[in-house]
Amino acid sequence: MKDLEKMIDVSLKEIMPDLIQLRRHFHAHPELSGQEHQTAALVAGELRKSGWVVKEAVGKTGIVAEIGNKSGPVVALRVDMDALPIEERTGLEYSSSIQGLMHACGHDLHTCIGLGVAKVLAKKKFKNSRVRIIFQPAEEIAQGANWMRAENVLEGVKALFGVHVYPDLSVGKIGI
Repeated sequence: MKDLEKMIDVSLKEIMPDLIQLRRHFHAHPELSGQEHQTAALVAGELRKSGWVVKEAVGKTGIVAEIGNKSGPVVALRVDMDALPIEERTGLEYSSSIQGLMHACGHDLHTCIGLGVAKVLAKKKFKNSRVRIIFQPAEEIAQGANWMRAENVLEGVKALFGVHVYPDLSVGKIGI
C-alpha cells in the first residue's frame, strides 16, 4: 500500500501544473448542459494521450474512457462537465470568457479531478480489472445521467463513485 501511495504522490506532483492549467482553461471556457463540445474534445484528447481507450459523443456530449483488462470487473468514476447560466464577477485572471456563463458549481474542478485520476491510473497496470471514467454532460439540467444510461455506460460496473466538491470539508477529507 505504501508503494501505491508513493506512486500517487509522485504522479500528482508531476501532473499538478498541467491540471491547474486545464482547470483554468475549463473555467474560462464554460459550456452549458448538452453543449460541452470543446470541453469533451479536450478531455478526450487528454485521455488518449494518457493511454485510455476513449468513446466520444456518449449521451450527446459525454466521454467514456477505459483502461485495464477488458474481461475484468469494472470500477467506475463519474464526473460532470457542464456550466451554469450565471454571470461571473470574480475578477479572476481566468474568469469566464463567455458572458452569462460560468462554472459556479465546481464542474471545471470535477473534470480536472477525473483527468487527474486518469493520468495517475494510466501508470498502473490493471491485470484483473478495469477502470471506467464517465465524463457526464448536462448534470445541471438533470438529463445527462439519463442520456448516458440509455447508452449503457453502466454495463458491467460493479462499483461506481461520483465526484462533487464540498468547500466545507478540509483539504484531505472525503465526505460520503
